[in-house]
Amino acid sequence: MVLAQSESRVTMPADRYSTFSELFRHETAGSDYRIEARHVTNSAVVMAPHGGRIEPGTSEIARSVAQDDKSLYLFEGVRARLRHHELHVTSHLYDEPLALEIAARTDRLVAFHGRADRDDPETVWIGGLDTDLSGLILDHVVRAGFVGRLQQGELAGTHPNNICNRARSGRGVQVELPRALRNRLMKEQESLVQFASAVRNALEDLI
Repeated sequence: MVLAQSESRVTMPADRYSTFSELFRHETAGSDYRIEARHVTNSAVVMAPHGGRIEPGTSEIARSVAQDDKSLYLFEGVRARLRHHELHVTSHLYDEPLALEIAARTDRLVAFHGRADRDDPETVWIGGLDTDLSGLILDHVVRAGFVGRLQQGELAGTHPNNICNRARSGRGVQVELPRALRNRLMKEQESLVQFASAVRNALEDLI
């Protein structure tokens, strides 16, 4: 099922940090956060910019898509009882050096994020400036049995400085998954494999 509509904004606590230089001054690697950056190929990188406990499930989804043949970047909150805003740097201000470096070396970029369920706990919102790849991801995800739509407005990932659009092409894809769907993918290995395979198949259509 393919949908196309926008959602009203839900008020969230303001992010504690607006830059990574600020975050790094106050947080400790290993106990508060960790970064995994693996450059395998210039053709595609898969990211979870708010992984670990920040937006649960996004790291596991990114790893499942990247496997061993795609480049991978994860910024993960690891502190116990972490609240979302405490280590969340918004995507259009995302200036973590390793993320920018690996993105700038890569042709295609897919960034996985988590969103609140609101009244729609199933739909995968797909945005970003790489409209060719976002359309393919939507097609493959829907064919795999998931609900998806091309997102407009909020969380559409169209800001040019959004980390998803920092590939050397200046374009990329932002995939927003609701919490209920992320929980299901973490519990059902077969569903996770199906979803990851759908995204990988979309990438393979272009690279």
